[in-house]
Amino acid sequence: MGARGPAPVASARQWYVLVLLSLVYAMNIADRYVITTVMESIRLDLKLTDSGVALLTGVALALFYVTIGIPVSALADRFNRRNIISGALLLWSGLTILTGLSATFGQMLLARIGVGIGESGGTPPSTSMLADYFRPAQRPAALTVYALGSCLGAWIGADVAGRVADLYGWRHAFLALGVPGVVLAALIFLTVREPRRGAMDAPRAADAAPAAPRLPLWRALAFLLRQRATMHLMMGGAVTALWGWGLMWWTPTYLQRAYGLTAGQAGEILGPMHLIAGSLATVATAVLMASKAMADPRRVLILMAVVVAVITVPSFFIFWTHDLGVAKLCLWLFVPAMYFYIGPSFGLLQNVVPAQMRATACALTLLMANIANLVIAPQFVGLVSDHMAGGHGADAASLRIALLILAPTGLWAAWHYWAATRNILAEQARATAGDHAA
Repeated sequence: MGARGPAPVASARQWYVLVLLSLVYAMNIADRYVITTVMESIRLDLKLTDSGVALLTGVALALFYVTIGIPVSALADRFNRRNIISGALLLWSGLTILTGLSATFGQMLLARIGVGIGESGGTPPSTSMLADYFRPAQRPAALTVYALGSCLGAWIGADVAGRVADLYGWRHAFLALGVPGVVLAALIFLTVREPRRGAMDAPRAADAAPAAPRLPLWRALAFLLRQRATMHLMMGGAVTALWGWGLMWWTPTYLQRAYGLTAGQAGEILGPMHLIAGSLATVATAVLMASKAMADPRRVLILMAVVVAVITVPSFFIFWTHDLGVAKLCLWLFVPAMYFYIGPSFGLLQNVVPAQMRATACALTLLMANIANLVIAPQFVGLVSDHMAGGHGADAASLRIALLILAPTGLWAAWHYWAATRNILAEQARATAGDHAA
């Protein structure tokens, strides 16, 4: 493929939709982070083991998130995405409120399951919708800006929620996050317009009278599974999530145990890293992705591979050291890398699949990533920590060993990005041409 020209300037309406959908993403991430910020308080309150609290806080949400995500994405490839997004946000925000009101393990388990069902209708239709608001040359940058929602949400869930928990108790942190989500759901339903599918792909798509043909779910999945570069890209994202977000899932608890911090104090350390370093990394990535230097997707993949491989080193030393100052320094290096890969991954993914299966491709990617970072990583770390603790109960030392075992998986993720460079050009050309024969 030849080098693309500079991306056209986005309109006010495009920016408005991008900002609102980024806020939806922020609410999604904030809910994840509030549970990790107060996880030690929940564990002590409900008298759970590390593996038990991982089951309650991560696995309960993920099992329904990942199973409902594929059929919801299929609906998003066929029906009004604006309605799906606003309805899903309303559902998970209401159940976030109920999480804070839960009095027993069973009630919280049901609330978290409901949150997972709701959250499955957030990102796939959002990224699909943004692909129909922005042209191909704009998408990597636009979806990197979309990823800023992750930085904002992590800061809210770590710092803001941690302060609320210290002042009023962990239950109130959930209440503080649920109400704004309900308001945002109404705003999206009332002010955002559903775009026509494929209209921004190429001039022929904008001028064509009929919409792109709708594919059965099984045909979309069969197409994706045959694309080697696409699958490496999706696996790279999943393993990065296993490594990075898996480590971050337990980091607030580790800081509280290892250094005697409260939930609010741990949030004060981690929150600014997400908001400042994460946002700067995301914005810098957006600028870089919009440049001519990144016109070739192979360069994007190589850059992602190098960054993840290099940052694997400080991710290990976060938990190796017994010095809080050294741990903070390593975290300032590690946290930005957790945001760097999100926008380019989504942007490249939207360019290597045809318009009528973008939500499905995004949902499959999220299924893989969320199995990795919400099921495998939390449960693995919890089980290893419980095993290493023996009969005296999980503590900072047992949790440290489990996290040190997980840290080197960043090198595995880097290999997938590198492997995707071999076929990415051919698959992008095939998607642009609309070739999806099964």
